[in-house]
Amino acid sequence: MSPGDEELASAHRRLEALAANVCRVLLGKEEPVRQAIVALASAGHLLLEDVPGVGKTLLARSLARSIRASYCRIQCTPDLLPADVTGTSVYDPREMVFQFRPGPVFHQVVLVDEINRATPRTQAALLEAMEERQVTLDGETRPLPDPFLVLATQNPVEMEGTFPLPEAQLDRFLLRVKIGYPDAGTEVRMLEAQQEEKPGVRLEPVFDVKDLSEIQAAVRRVPVSRPIREYVTSIVDATRRSEELELGASPRASLALQRAAQARALFRPDDWFVTPQDVKEMALPVLGHRLLLGMRSRLAGATGETVIERILRGTVVPVVPGPPGAP
Repeated sequence: MSPGDEELASAHRRLEALAANVCRVLLGKEEPVRQAIVALASAGHLLLEDVPGVGKTLLARSLARSIRASYCRIQCTPDLLPADVTGTSVYDPREMVFQFRPGPVFHQVVLVDEINRATPRTQAALLEAMEERQVTLDGETRPLPDPFLVLATQNPVEMEGTFPLPEAQLDRFLLRVKIGYPDAGTEVRMLEAQQEEKPGVRLEPVFDVKDLSEIQAAVRRVPVSRPIREYVTSIVDATRRSEELELGASPRASLALQRAAQARALFRPDDWFVTPQDVKEMALPVLGHRLLLGMRSRLAGATGETVIERILRGTVVPVVPGPPGAP
């Protein structure tokens, strides 16, 4: 096994261990857990959109604990101010100077709970942090910790007292994931497991943030062939030409889909290179929230996911028989 293959094999083992650890407390949700880990391994941000009580906060907290990352939760309300997120300068009368007090965004894993309850001004305070991994305040730019992951949640059914995220901010999220309700058998197991204690109390870390940096580097080295890149481009370009959409996916979406497919490939037992199936599996969570439906499509009951599914069925799938020797 070459040094490059050993690096990918090590990343594979760590990702599988992380998924198994989180699934100990988020029962019956292997696929949402893996998608969340794809965002983590791709150094991207995650939007969890689902009804209350299905485990969104538990997923964020379990991921942070599993990698020994610093964790903070921001509860969004309409009166939340940008300074409550980024921090502010406070005057110290003893030293007679202003001292910066960092806000909760200066943590490695930040849960922004019910992000659509914050005002657009406060939502915008996250844009620089999510894209540039830094915060500029009072003319000084301060870097955020590495790694840095924003997990935002929003309830898709409540409208009163909410502020929908603009397209520019939605585009900053690598993936949008829905957890969904558990089946009856899983819910019984959940009741048994939580009879005496809350979930995740005894959850132990499987590695630390230094190992995560190595995993993120390994993801970038997963081979991607030229036919796969053309396949990604064809899917994204089809969203721009679709008559069902007013706004298609941006070039950032193409980059996101390729990177997410690279991370997804590492979950296979071997043959760590991107296949068309990896692209297909990540197309919905990567692209679904980046599209703006036309009026007729909305009236017909279409969603971003249904449009993507039709595009996938109509896009020619390339044949990639084995690991590409060269891009």
